[in-house]
Amino acid sequence: MYENITGIFDSHSHYDDPAFCPGETGEAGRFRPCACGASGDGPAEVLKSVADKGVAYVMTCGTSVESSARSLDIASSLEHVYCAAGIHPECAEECPSDYMDRLLPILSHSKTLAVGEIGLDYSYPVPREPQLRIFEEQVLLANRLSLPVIVHDREAHADTFDILMRHRPRGVIHCYSGSLEMAKEYVKAGFFLGITGIVTFKNARKVRELAEWIPEDRLLIETDAPYLAPEPFRGCRNDSSLLFRVAESIAEIRGCTPREVADFTRENARALFGVKE
Repeated sequence: MYENITGIFDSHSHYDDPAFCPGETGEAGRFRPCACGASGDGPAEVLKSVADKGVAYVMTCGTSVESSARSLDIASSLEHVYCAAGIHPECAEECPSDYMDRLLPILSHSKTLAVGEIGLDYSYPVPREPQLRIFEEQVLLANRLSLPVIVHDREAHADTFDILMRHRPRGVIHCYSGSLEMAKEYVKAGFFLGITGIVTFKNARKVRELAEWIPEDRLLIETDAPYLAPEPFRGCRNDSSLLFRVAESIAEIRGCTPREVADFTRENARALFGVKE
C-alpha cells in the first residue's frame, strides 16, 4: 500500500474533469466508488488528501482553453500541484481561432510547466487536418517558450512521430502505446515515456514489455485521473493516491522495489518539468 511508498510524482492527470465535482455535475455515475481512493469530491479536497498518501507532486493537464484555465486555478491554490495548458486533439475541430492568444497568459504563469495535453487521436470523429495543424502549432509554441510538451498519441503513431522528430521539442509521450521500435527512437531523441495503470491489467502484455525495457532515466508514471484506474480498482474514479499500484507493478516487472520506482520516476519528472525541491 501507499504507506510504504512516498515521494510519488503523478506526471499526468485531469483534476478539472467533472468527475471530481460529481455533486454539481451529475458525473458520479461514470465510475464505481473506490474505498481506497482519496477522500472528498472536489479537486482541491482530493489533491489535499493525496498529499497525505505518498504523493509529493501532481501535474494536472488542460485539454482546451477553458480546461487549461481551470487547471491553472487548481494548481495555483496548492503548493504540490502544477499544470500544463494546451488543446487536446478531441477539441481541435471546435478550437477558437484565437486559442494561442488565450493560452499564452496561462502558459506564462509560474505554475504552468508544460504545453499539454496536445497531440493526435485518429480514433476520435475529428477531422485530421485541424488536429495536425493545431498539434504542430503547439509544438512550435512550446519550442518558442522553452517548455516541454505532453503528447497524446492514439492510433496516430506515424504522424505524431513525424511532427515530433521534425521539431524536436522536449517532452513526454503520455500513456505510451506505440511499438518498442518507435519507443527506442523516442528515447534516442530524448523523450520520456509515460506508463499508466494499464500496466496492471492482465492483458497488457505490450505495456508490461515496455515497462521492463524503458531506460530508468526516461520513464514516468501517471494516472490520467480520473481515467485508467489500476487493478484492483479498475472502473473506479482514478486519483493520484492509486499510483502506488503502478509503482508496484513496474517494480515487480523490473526486479526492484516500489520505492525505487517512485524515486527515479519522480526525479525524471522533476527534471523534465523543472520542478525544484
